[in-house]
Amino acid sequence: MSTDVVVLGSGYAGAGAVKSLQSSLGSDADLTWISDTDYHLVLHEVHRVIRDPAVQADITIPTRDIADRSTTFVTDTVVAVDTDDQTVELEDAESVSYDYLVVALGSQTAYYGIPGLDEHSLTLKSLDDALSIHEAVDAASEEATRSEPAQIVVGGAGLSGIQTAGELAEFRDDRRAPIEIHLVEAMEEIFPGHDPSIQGALRERLEDAGVTIHTDDPITEATEDAISFDEGDPLEYDVLIWTGGITGQDALDETALDNQHNRVEVESNFQTSDENVFAIGDSAIVDQGDQPAPPTAQAAWQAAEVVGRNVARAIEGRPLETWEHEDKGTVVSIGDHAVAHEVKPAFGVGLPVSTFGGFPARNLKKLIAARWIADLIGWNAARKRWSSL
Repeated sequence: MSTDVVVLGSGYAGAGAVKSLQSSLGSDADLTWISDTDYHLVLHEVHRVIRDPAVQADITIPTRDIADRSTTFVTDTVVAVDTDDQTVELEDAESVSYDYLVVALGSQTAYYGIPGLDEHSLTLKSLDDALSIHEAVDAASEEATRSEPAQIVVGGAGLSGIQTAGELAEFRDDRRAPIEIHLVEAMEEIFPGHDPSIQGALRERLEDAGVTIHTDDPITEATEDAISFDEGDPLEYDVLIWTGGITGQDALDETALDNQHNRVEVESNFQTSDENVFAIGDSAIVDQGDQPAPPTAQAAWQAAEVVGRNVARAIEGRPLETWEHEDKGTVVSIGDHAVAHEVKPAFGVGLPVSTFGGFPARNLKKLIAARWIADLIGWNAARKRWSSL
C-alpha cells in the first residue's frame, strides 16, 4: 500500500520541499502538491514588477517545470487542515487525504490592529499585488503634476519596504514621473534588528535615490487619503503600500497544531505537535534555541532540503535529522543598486569588507536569485532570466 505525501504551497518552502521529496521518497510513496497558483514566484524579486510588469515572465516558474511526472499537482486554495481525519480541505475540489503532510503555505500581511490600514493599503505578497502597485502608481503619476506630485507612501522599512521604495524611485526616474516617495518605519532606524553598518548604507542609498525616510513614529491610523502618527503630523498620500509584518494563513485558523498567530510551532526537525505533519517557511516557527529561525527565503531554501529527507525518514521509521539555520549574509536591492552585508563564501564570494555595494553587490543579488532558479529548473533557465533579476 502506497504512502500519500502532500505538500501545501508553491513558495520557496513548498517548491523546495517538492524538489527534495522527489529525490528522497521511495517508489511506494505518492506525492501530491497543492497551491493556489500554478507557478512558483521568486518572491524576493517581485518588487521588480512594480517598475516593469514584463519582468514577471522571468520571476515565475511553472509548477509543471518543477514537478516530476509522478507528482500530482492540484491548483486550488487550501481552506483548512484536519489533522484528526488527516485531510486537507480545498475551496473548489474534494478534500485530499494524506499520510504525511508538509505545510508550506507562506504568510499573509499583518496589520497589527491599526485602524484603516487593511482597507486602504496595498501589499506586496504576490505577483498580483506587485501588478496592482504598478497600476496604482502609474495612475497616480498620470494625474499628478510637477507642482503637485503624487505622494507614494511605503509603510514598513524591512526588506520588502526598502526594496519597494527603491523600485519606485527607479520607476520615477525611468518615466520622469511626478511622484514623491516616503518610507515610514515605527522603529528608530530602517531595516530594524540588523547591524548599524548595513542600516546606514541602506539609508544613504535610499536618500541618494530621493526617498524621504520617516522613522521612530508608528502609524496609528489610515484613512482614505492620509496616515496618522503617534506624535508627528499626518502624512497625505495618493498610494499607500504596507509591508510592515507577517502572520499565518487563514487556512490554519482552526488547526489543532500548536501555533502562534497561525504560524505552526515545530522542532528543529520540522515536525509539528502531530508527528505526521511537518511545517517549514513562513508557515512555521522553527525552534532554534534562543530565537526561532528567521522567516526569510534563505532559511526556507535551507529547510526545504532537510524536510524532504525527514519525511522519507519518518516513513521508513528512521531517526529524523535536525536543522540549524546558517545565516549566509544579507543582500538588499535598491533599484538597480544593492547593498550586501556579511556575505559568506558559500555564495561564491569572499570579500575583506563586511558591508559593500556597487557592482559586486548588484551581481551577487542577481547570482542568488539565479542560483535558486537553477536549483529548481537548471542553470540554462537561470542564465536566460539573468537580465531581469
